[in-house]
Amino acid sequence: MSNYPAIYLIGLTGGIACGKSSVLEILTSLGARTIDADQVTHRLQQPGTKVYQQIVATFGSEIVGTDGAIDRRKLGAVVFQDPVRLRQLEQIVHPAVRADMQATLAEANRAAHEVGGSERPVVVIDAIKLIESGWATACDQVWVVTCSTEQQIERMVTTRKLSEGEARARIAAQVDPASRLPYADLVIDNRGSRAQTRAQVEAAWQQLAPLRRVAQA
Repeated sequence: MSNYPAIYLIGLTGGIACGKSSVLEILTSLGARTIDADQVTHRLQQPGTKVYQQIVATFGSEIVGTDGAIDRRKLGAVVFQDPVRLRQLEQIVHPAVRADMQATLAEANRAAHEVGGSERPVVVIDAIKLIESGWATACDQVWVVTCSTEQQIERMVTTRKLSEGEARARIAAQVDPASRLPYADLVIDNRGSRAQTRAQVEAAWQQLAPLRRVAQA
């Protein structure tokens, strides 16, 4: 059981552009509450926040766009070419994101405990560094989404408008995908169609039913 006993907590992870967001959308449609670490990061980096101020102070005004917001592409060009700079960014962002997500999970756990019921609600946290940041041990299950390197590059070039070189730099800055697999309770193969991915997620969702049942006193 996770650190949040009134909910059933799934940790979702995988490499950049492997399709975690697609899996998250499917889980939402099935009734899960989802927390996207990347969206939390975006919110915490908005102008006027402490995280924003720390990032600009560390990396300079060159990474700020004309609208005053952090230009993620400019910042990425700096940190994904330099492991030291990437670590500096992570030391600013990760503690703030973790604290925000912990507060959200604590509130979801409290609300679920008050409501009661025979089944724990499913909450999913989507984090690219779920394992490296220690979240895996807090989860009831860990799901890892995989695809080919070529698909990752194609998706980043097509949807994020990155060059192939930028895409490869982002992949190279991450851990070896195989290192996530020993932690996985479920591996979702996202090399195929969306329908094939959905079938895998729906099958896994059905298998959660007995695991979510609340033990009767």
